[in-house]
Amino acid sequence: MTTQFLGLGITHYPLLAGTDKDMAGLLRFTLRDPDIPPELKDPANWPAAMRAEWSDDGGTAAAAGHRQALLAGLARCREALEAFAPDYVVVWGDDQYENFREEVIPPFCVLAYPDLDVAAFGILNTLGQANVWGLPDDQQVTIHGDKAFSRSLADRLIRDGVDMAYSYVKRENAHFPHAVLNTQLFLDYDHAGREFTYPLVPITVNCYGEHVIARRGGLAHFAQIKDETTDPAGPTPARCFELGAQVARALRDTDKRIALIASSSWSHAFLHDKGWHLRPDTPADQRLYAALVAGDFDAWLTLTPADVVAAGQHEILNWFCLLGAVNELGLTLQWSDFVTTDIFNSNKCFAIYEEVSA
Repeated sequence: MTTQFLGLGITHYPLLAGTDKDMAGLLRFTLRDPDIPPELKDPANWPAAMRAEWSDDGGTAAAAGHRQALLAGLARCREALEAFAPDYVVVWGDDQYENFREEVIPPFCVLAYPDLDVAAFGILNTLGQANVWGLPDDQQVTIHGDKAFSRSLADRLIRDGVDMAYSYVKRENAHFPHAVLNTQLFLDYDHAGREFTYPLVPITVNCYGEHVIARRGGLAHFAQIKDETTDPAGPTPARCFELGAQVARALRDTDKRIALIASSSWSHAFLHDKGWHLRPDTPADQRLYAALVAGDFDAWLTLTPADVVAAGQHEILNWFCLLGAVNELGLTLQWSDFVTTDIFNSNKCFAIYEEVSA
């Protein structure tokens, strides 16, 4: 039997592209929020593991260890990708107020783009941070695409009854969706994405839903969100799972070797309102990770949109898409890892799903 599919789950954590001294920058932003009770911001009152990560250097030493764990997971996934040698790499990634803004917010969108040269470090530049590679701030990277193949996928999905949006042109003067860009940067980490030659087929997911415009898909202090008018909800977890299956069925009819990638960390501290934006919802993530390892997709599908938002797990909708495809194709989990943190904004999961001959 010819192997046609590979499934991967990775992180696109932007601060992995930065330096160790800046890796806890999002927590530092949070600690400047005057509306968080002072006692909660006092490290003396933090859990022991969080105090240990923060230490007396604001997390710089711990960042090296966190980076090492993330790079090990990425290297394992890249090794699987190289061995598989795909014709195309489908990436489910969130558009975080980048391509899509007030004019239109599609639940899902195929980006049917040709090769594009895009700014490699737009998010870091916005944060005023240097990149770990020591490259110029205006460094560009070529994202390889195949407009005809991506367009044909969108057409097939629409004909199969999926209300799929599609885009032929990137928004001007805006960051390319970093969930997709960082997939390339991180799977080719040694070269900052510059030697990654596989064509990408991005499918953006409106993971931020009610917060995509209200918070511009990013950081916000509590004064800014106290009386916010939220946006309509994003797609439900169940709909994302179903979409993954529909994409898998459409691609199964091709003769191409396809890698399917979910690109996101799991719960995010800056989205975890009930936790005062200080750390991610690790217990919620650990429950899902246990179910992932057990292959218990039913446990995943019990999550409601309210559950996802409450835990700050907005971006995990990308993983629902992957798991829907994995379930449809009968792929088997070959390896996974789960990297937790209290100070580096989000917990990160890595996974490799492969076809196994009977």
